Amino acid sequence: MDVPKDQITALLDCGLYTSAHLLSSFLVSSSSSVAETNPCLKAEGLVLHGDALFKEREFKRAIHTYKQALQLSKALPRQNISSLRSSLTSSGRSMSAALNTPAINEHEVKFKVASCHYALNENKAALTELEAIPSKARNLPMLLMMGKLYRNSRHNRAAAACFKECLRNCPYILEAITALADLGASAKDIISLFPQTASRGGRIVSDNSESSRWLQRYVEAQCCISTNDYKGGLDIYKDLIERFPNNVHILLEMAKVEAITGKNDEAIMNFEKARIIDPHVVTYMDEYAMLLKMKSDYPKLTKLVHDLLNTDPSKPEVFVTLSALWERKDERGALTYAEKSIRIDERHVPGYIMKGNLYLSMNRPEAAVMAFRTAQELRPDLRSYQGLVHSYLALSKVKEALYAAREAMKAMPQSAKALKLVGDVHASTTSGREKAKKFYESALRLEPGYLGAALALAELHVMEGRNGDAVSLLERYLKDWADDSLHVKLAQVFSSTNMLQEALSHYHAALRINSLNEAAKMGLDRLEKQLKGVDPDAPDDDEDNEVDDGEGEQEETELL
Repeated sequence: MDVPKDQITALLDCGLYTSAHLLSSFLVSSSSSVAETNPCLKAEGLVLHGDALFKEREFKRAIHTYKQALQLSKALPRQNISSLRSSLTSSGRSMSAALNTPAINEHEVKFKVASCHYALNENKAALTELEAIPSKARNLPMLLMMGKLYRNSRHNRAAAACFKECLRNCPYILEAITALADLGASAKDIISLFPQTASRGGRIVSDNSESSRWLQRYVEAQCCISTNDYKGGLDIYKDLIERFPNNVHILLEMAKVEAITGKNDEAIMNFEKARIIDPHVVTYMDEYAMLLKMKSDYPKLTKLVHDLLNTDPSKPEVFVTLSALWERKDERGALTYAEKSIRIDERHVPGYIMKGNLYLSMNRPEAAVMAFRTAQELRPDLRSYQGLVHSYLALSKVKEALYAAREAMKAMPQSAKALKLVGDVHASTTSGREKAKKFYESALRLEPGYLGAALALAELHVMEGRNGDAVSLLERYLKDWADDSLHVKLAQVFSSTNMLQEALSHYHAALRINSLNEAAKMGLDRLEKQLKGVDPDAPDDDEDNEVDDGEGEQEETELL
């Protein structure tokens, strides 16, 4: 043999994929392995060559090579027996063995073809390859990929069957647990799939040992979250983090749920804990990025973008993070990044959330509705409901907004944020303000520390001319909350009642807490003009003479 196959395998095992690719090209072109003289060797060499191409992410070339191997393998039993005899004699293999044993494992090669299609987001082609593998021949990786593909194509029953089969063989496939929970399976049903052990009396019982108890609790947490019982899920995660301190996965899951439910400070804290433990983590970092954008913490957001680009720039999380950073410079560019994340993974919910919010800020509420609706269909959470409500209100579709808000309240009956959302819809009409007041007050009774409801109620007081009530309410929260948005709202109320010095004090307080708060900077600018006797709405003299210095373009080049 001109080129030893074991050397190619060794190179692949060592991660030397380019060398394996180059060496395998000699194997498949060797005169001793051409199809006419030794079809078995040719097929085996083609599979190795395909493996090297796959590792180098040359998926189209890998598919072509694997297909050649499969065609050769299928044609092998039909070869003329006399033509095979000479090639088999030198290898010492018998004629019957050659005819009864395929040169390659066709099922494994089909899975490799499917994996290439999957990497290229060619889901239909990938599923076609997997479905061609007999059910008895499908191993765990095949079943897991089939489940994901069926789910992507909305064949939920078939997807659930694949995930269940995975867990019957191995209960520790956490991806399958999460997927089944999202598909509506109960914790009891999922746990019942786990392999069982026989007791001494021969009676079959489930493995409820303490060592596996954590896994059952993990299942319960996933099912709580999939049914919008976020508090229940968080409580279980907190128990798990005590047993597994510094577990990055659990910290990220906790942070994601906190971000979904509007517990932004807690979410940021847990995201940052996870990054301290693992500075190169990419999972859910776009959720973290959107929180940093809300806080106007652009230095941290810029660092996060650099870290992610240096870790794995191909992930959808990276493009949502770029979108969050780029929004204040160029909304269209930010939208391009958000759409790129969805092209990479069409089920990537943060991409749709970011896309919807961008459309809202660009005054395109119709497009925003479509983005938020898609996010809601994939994984309903507070942010998709909020986006839908705000989009419908921007379209003056109060009825649709109220329906979406009530949907949120029904899905999350113990959520003060959902109650506040219903209040927001009622507050959008003059006749609904009294109802809005009741919903805001109910939200504050349910969650007394919910600053969002307090700010909304204060705004309602201002709209109704009860500025004194607004100030009293907000000042109560100042005792416990050092929050820049709280100071901004107080400054706005004082400014509207011509109490300019008090307003000035609160704008400065907001900027001391968060120097990047845009609302505080804009409010302070207007207020300082008023104090100087200048009309704050008059255009600046040098406004028409501003020139783009190319700073944004330069920064984009540095990032990419």
